[in-house]
Amino acid sequence: MSRLNVSSEIGPLRRVILHRPELSMQRLTPQNMQDLLFDDVIRVERAGKEHDTFSEVLRSYDVEVLLLHDLLSTVLDSSEARNWILERQVTEQNLGPGLARAVREQLERQDSDSVASALIGGVTLDDLEEPVATLSGELLVGDTDFVLPPLPNHLFMRDTSCWIFGGVSVNPMAMAARHRETVHLQAIYRFHPLFRDAHFDVWYRGIDMAVGGASIEGGDVLVIGNGTVLMGLSERTTPQAVEILALRLLRQRAAERVIVVELPKQRSCMHLDTVMTQMDVDCFSIYPVIIERTIPSFELTLGTDGMLKLSRVDDFYKALENALGVDQLRLITTGGDKYAAEREQWHDANNVLTVKPGTVIAYERNVRSIDKMQAAGITVVPIPGEELGRGRGGARCMSCPIERDDI
Repeated sequence: MSRLNVSSEIGPLRRVILHRPELSMQRLTPQNMQDLLFDDVIRVERAGKEHDTFSEVLRSYDVEVLLLHDLLSTVLDSSEARNWILERQVTEQNLGPGLARAVREQLERQDSDSVASALIGGVTLDDLEEPVATLSGELLVGDTDFVLPPLPNHLFMRDTSCWIFGGVSVNPMAMAARHRETVHLQAIYRFHPLFRDAHFDVWYRGIDMAVGGASIEGGDVLVIGNGTVLMGLSERTTPQAVEILALRLLRQRAAERVIVVELPKQRSCMHLDTVMTQMDVDCFSIYPVIIERTIPSFELTLGTDGMLKLSRVDDFYKALENALGVDQLRLITTGGDKYAAEREQWHDANNVLTVKPGTVIAYERNVRSIDKMQAAGITVVPIPGEELGRGRGGARCMSCPIERDDI
């Protein structure tokens, strides 16, 4: 019987959520791309074909691929779920009373597939069936005429929610351009038939806890197995959120320890999985400019008082070896000389998705890193990423595993 559980990064992958590029990417322009957290505009048709190849490779390994758009559309068939979502996205505080009413009434009339497209792809003044004379609307012009901005970062399904052992963390996102993504994932886990009647823990409750300065994204969470979770402190993940999530995992005995690593606050390593991913029980892909033995790191365990016990880690690699119960890690560094390695890390050479122990999916463009992985005995399944890679996320970033076999 299948179950919702992710107890490692490397156990045979069974089910995963992806999001194929669609309308939200088509609405990415040179004028708005920085606000929407992109470095470049993307050829959407080609990106879609590359993403289809990614899906096909996963299916060839007997992985069930679930698409975000389809999951959300099914959820929107329920009037209760549709109201729940619209109450949290189409608000007077965001749009003003007049626009909020017009947008909500229009979305309430449309079929579920159209509403899913609108919520992900955005709503412009031109999309409104009838003109609305409001102060908010008068001030929306030209390239900024989004009533509801598009959500192109849904492409990176890893961040908005991540499964950790027998539960899910629905994450409060760091950047305003991604806040509404959390509403969609929280609605899916609450209302979709696949999840509604299933039994699983919710470690972090997304928008219900999106207050203060706490934020966490799934790219900074690696379930490395043997009761251990590895988390990164990055430009997107804060110490407060790590402590909240770690305490819940430890108190529920889901995890025995959480190892925390401090990353530079820079875009080139916005998440831990852009500089480090696990490929086998003892094997990691790393970018050695960032990930090294002496990188600042800590271990969190549960104290006798039921609160977190913090220990500073002097040797990051040794801490991982002890946690995993292995004698020595195999660390495969980014390929090429220092210039090539920097280029390949930028194009997500270290951001690979493990489909079973020792077998990973990677962008085919990172040839030097692939050569090193293969020489170390890792099977690499290449996928095209000329357009997808422009979004700054690789195979791990684009996937949200919800079921893996134990190892």
